[in-house]
Amino acid sequence: MKRYCQRIQHSVAAPVWAVVWNLFLVYLTYGLARLVFYLLNRDMLAPALAHGGWLDVMLGGLMFDTSAIVYTNVLWMLLMLLPLHIKENKVYHRVLRWLFVVVNGLALVVNLCDAVYFPFTLRRTTSTVFDEFANEGNLLSIIGGEVVRHWYLLLLVVAVMAALWRLYFTPRVRKPVFLWAYYPTLLVALPLLGLLSVAGMRGGFTTAVRPITVSNANQYVSRPMDAALVLNTPFSLLRTLGKNVFRVPDYYPDEQQLAAVFTPIHQPSDSLPMAQKNVVVIIVESFGREYVGALNRDLDNGNYGGYTPFTDSLISHSVTFTHSYANGHKSIDGMPSILSSIPMMVEPFFLTPAAMNQVSGLARILHDEDYQTAFFHGAQNGSMGFQAFARTTGFDAYYGRTEFDADPSTGGDADFDGTWAIWDEPFLQYYCRTMGQLREPFMTAVFTASSHHPFVVPEQYTDSFPAGTLPIHRCIGYTDHALRRFFETASRQPWFSNTIFVLTADHTNMSARAEYQTDLGEFSVPIIIYDPSGDLPPVVEDKIAQQIDILPTLLGLLHYGKPYFAFGIDVLHTPAADTWAFSYLNGVYQYVKDGLLLQWDGHRTVGLYALDDRLMQHNLAGTGVSQQAQLEQELKALIQQYMMRMTADRLRVD
Repeated sequence: MKRYCQRIQHSVAAPVWAVVWNLFLVYLTYGLARLVFYLLNRDMLAPALAHGGWLDVMLGGLMFDTSAIVYTNVLWMLLMLLPLHIKENKVYHRVLRWLFVVVNGLALVVNLCDAVYFPFTLRRTTSTVFDEFANEGNLLSIIGGEVVRHWYLLLLVVAVMAALWRLYFTPRVRKPVFLWAYYPTLLVALPLLGLLSVAGMRGGFTTAVRPITVSNANQYVSRPMDAALVLNTPFSLLRTLGKNVFRVPDYYPDEQQLAAVFTPIHQPSDSLPMAQKNVVVIIVESFGREYVGALNRDLDNGNYGGYTPFTDSLISHSVTFTHSYANGHKSIDGMPSILSSIPMMVEPFFLTPAAMNQVSGLARILHDEDYQTAFFHGAQNGSMGFQAFARTTGFDAYYGRTEFDADPSTGGDADFDGTWAIWDEPFLQYYCRTMGQLREPFMTAVFTASSHHPFVVPEQYTDSFPAGTLPIHRCIGYTDHALRRFFETASRQPWFSNTIFVLTADHTNMSARAEYQTDLGEFSVPIIIYDPSGDLPPVVEDKIAQQIDILPTLLGLLHYGKPYFAFGIDVLHTPAADTWAFSYLNGVYQYVKDGLLLQWDGHRTVGLYALDDRLMQHNLAGTGVSQQAQLEQELKALIQQYMMRMTADRLRVD
């Protein structure tokens, strides 16, 4: 056997065998990365492999792995098969060996990083990640902390790269007596490899096959969330690099027909004078609806307690909704959704070229009504692009960690959590004090940070809040305590009774309940509207609400009478039957209305579920549900309006 291998290694076809064997090693590496991805996220991805689904995942994964492997190894393959006999020497092949191991080692690293990152995004990382974290000065320390926590993955990377180096097949072609045997072999192999490579990149051989994209992964799974198991991260990064994510469909032939079904231009008919109430929007990091006991009275036979005793008490004095959702799954999705009524569709809006569009929002609208506006975020100034967002959407001022540290009334850097931002309790107190210095009426928004990975609380509170069953639960308890302290301080301020408060989350996070681990449940966040003046009686509205409804709902409460731009609706002044919600997950558009969830992949309905089917076990698509066609038409109109206005820079009232 050894002699046979040596004969292959020294034959004129040895470079061809090197390509075949070494790429086989890469396929094994990608398969191992997928297995790790599944094992680390099996609680969320288990349904993907149920009822024989593992076979579809393997077949789909093979196609996407092939594409990624060809993309990342095309230079190595070309250099290996160049029909130049002079290249057959030790130095040349040592360089190729290093190139092969480093490139595929990096591919393994990004795949394993996504295995850790997936619970926070529910999708494979795309190229927008480079913009998302462009302003994070502490990113290296965060990555370092993750490496320590997941040391076993580092050991796996080292072991796999060592194996790739050790098992790498290096051709040692001896100069043949007749060179004609060498050159024809590679002159045939090189174009054949080129043909196979093009097919591998595209996902098929026939001319009818379009190059596969991230959304094609959905054909191998029953839930959009599970598409991440089929995909790999190198493919997702490469296929989204420099791509225009907004393509205008032609569902409706003209704009008049389109607007008749859906338009984001609102024409208020309110004849009352505008109320000069202050507006305070509190965006709580990762504050999933699952954690709030008062919003889950139906769980555990009414015995579900949750982790937010103060928020529970606040809800008893507020307006909430039976169904309420985020429009995205990242912080950068939540900001435009909540404050500008622009949902996430395909990619985070502010990470695309459309971020240069003229954008309106709650701050700019109220600034034009003589409100003083300010945005607060306790992280490093510029973090997550929030400072740029605040400036773009018309906030008068931005208060971040820099301003907090410079304020002599604060604890300064001593209140920094060591990773992300100022602890919630001191920062919310600073927020409350600073609002007292603003001229009324004012509109402010604050984004908290403590209920975030790596899920720690201040040392003095280590044993103060229930540990729960997930690392985030104690953090939620701490943030709930910080909110209690904020409202205690705010209630003593002269501006308090003339203020409308909205409390919501940027997105969801870790989940312990199956009801919140579905394609829809993963978007469930609280939306709480509190008016201490008593003008807004507490009630649980039997309606569907979403983040993009916050702007129009607040404008409705203020009796704002001018036209404005918003993809959402004034949910308090809209009949329950006309309330709806939208989200996007791994190439699938989700539309909630009329007691149903419609899932649409841009071409056809792939899922239709009753809202009371909380585990999403019964797909009703194509079973004759009368509302399906109408929901499809409404969703198409929403998508077309969004894409049209993004590409044409029409995100404000003309």
